[in-house]
Amino acid sequence: MDGQHRDHGDVVAASARAALVREIDASGAFDADPVWREAFAAVPRHLFVPAYYAGVVGGYERRSADDPDPAARERWLRGAYEDTPLAIRLSDGELLSSSSQPSLMALMLAGLDVRDGHDVLEIGTGSGYNAALLAHRLGDDDLVTTVDLDPELTASARRHLDAAGHHPVVVTGNGARGVPERAPFDRIIATCALPSLPRAWLAQCRPGARIVAPFATGLVALTVRDAGRAEGRFLHTPAYFVPLRGAGRSRQEQPDLDGLPAAARGSDLFRFLLALTAGVLEPREAYEVWEREGRPRRERYGLTADGEGDRAWLDDPRGPYVWPVPS
Repeated sequence: MDGQHRDHGDVVAASARAALVREIDASGAFDADPVWREAFAAVPRHLFVPAYYAGVVGGYERRSADDPDPAARERWLRGAYEDTPLAIRLSDGELLSSSSQPSLMALMLAGLDVRDGHDVLEIGTGSGYNAALLAHRLGDDDLVTTVDLDPELTASARRHLDAAGHHPVVVTGNGARGVPERAPFDRIIATCALPSLPRAWLAQCRPGARIVAPFATGLVALTVRDAGRAEGRFLHTPAYFVPLRGAGRSRQEQPDLDGLPAAARGSDLFRFLLALTAGVLEPREAYEVWEREGRPRRERYGLTADGEGDRAWLDDPRGPYVWPVPS
């Protein structure tokens, strides 16, 4: 790219990034920890998605920084700063990895409650963008460890991070096993959906550590009591992520909702309860709980992980609504 095009690209990127930060700010995602506003303003997302697949009618459209058409390159650049997830790895039309929606990333990072000096483990490196945000926030690359099962993804993430001036520890390995050689951790954030909470993570956490992870179409924020127990509630937002590979089969299946009222079939909150209790409650039983308890919001649900297994619950981990999570 020649100097004139590069200068134009820099102007477009800066403007688009500033607009994205304003959009995330307006969504309230920074409210819990406003320090993340500066990180999103500083880290250039386009460096982490030199090529991606944008969803279009009938499938995906590949957009790339090296497209010979200047208009197409600008479409790629502006698209990199839209508040939307970007597919970065496909196989036979199946999504294997993506750069998450920035406002959702901001909400998760704010919910992680990171403090100066914390050692952070990220499960699911993806493009490397999230690791760069963490490294910028902490001001010390060595405090950030990120792991992914796919060696091609970790290799490209290292290149992206290097281009952005960050050098966290990028590990190729099974995220379900954590990264024991880098433990202990104060915070763990997962960018892939869990079928259950890996016990290796608890063993690699300091007491009082916090884990934020996608679970059952939601985001759970757990406090680690010790190597054998963690407990916490769900955040208010829905979340749909690629499943964690190496942790066993995802337990989410499409339930049969025939015979249930349309209000339930079309409700994201009801579908969250279905996902949380899959394999334990039949849809009709889940519906009865949902109606009886006033169609609960996500924040009323929680998760406990200890020596007895994983248990989802409503309102109180020792209350009447406790459901084992199938292993």
